[in-house]
Amino acid sequence: MVHTYNDFQQDQPRFKFGVLALQGAFQEHIHILQNISQVSSAIPIRKAEQLETVDALIIPGGESTTMALIAERSGLMDPLRKFVRSGKPTWGTCAGMILLASEANKVKKGGQDLIGGLNITVNRNQFGSQIDSFESLLHIKHITTSSDDLFPAIFIRAPIISSINSSSVEVLAQLEHDVGETNTPLIVAVRQGSLLGTAFHPELTNDDRIHKYFVQLTQDHYNTEKGRNK
Repeated sequence: MVHTYNDFQQDQPRFKFGVLALQGAFQEHIHILQNISQVSSAIPIRKAEQLETVDALIIPGGESTTMALIAERSGLMDPLRKFVRSGKPTWGTCAGMILLASEANKVKKGGQDLIGGLNITVNRNQFGSQIDSFESLLHIKHITTSSDDLFPAIFIRAPIISSINSSSVEVLAQLEHDVGETNTPLIVAVRQGSLLGTAFHPELTNDDRIHKYFVQLTQDHYNTEKGRNK
């Protein structure tokens, strides 16, 4: 089981992280990762050969259809799918979570090409356009510690997780929000093994706890792999 972000030790191995840099808020992720001591380096990923050099990957927010088109033209879609299928830690934020989903609703005409891996269905642009962006304080499992210790989640043209399609998917956070005539908590963060998905933008805050959680998830993944290979 993955530890919380508080479980870091200074003598832990350091890992190389990649952030998909085709479109969207990738530089902000890189900046946060560079300030985490357990990260040896954080680099932008634009080519398939760069993907082969990293231990873990973040797929940032942006516009999911555009990112998929650029990835396809750059010869990255199949390498990205191979990376995720290999079990290497991967985190998708907002559009990145859409790309990691196994299914997507409310897609543009012509459909949405997906990387897949997370056994979830997402609804794109659940809350409307850019002007409908908002911030909400969330309790996030393994990360926030009490009702007074919440995470400032920023939602920009955000998706939500409309269904969980496997018992291996763990719900980490829900958003209380009116949906039509109901008041049903909406799922906005999940984990499935070494895969992480958040509907919001942690990189746009001054709170690095989810990034530290993902780094710890990476540490746990490779510790497990090392144990299997003994």
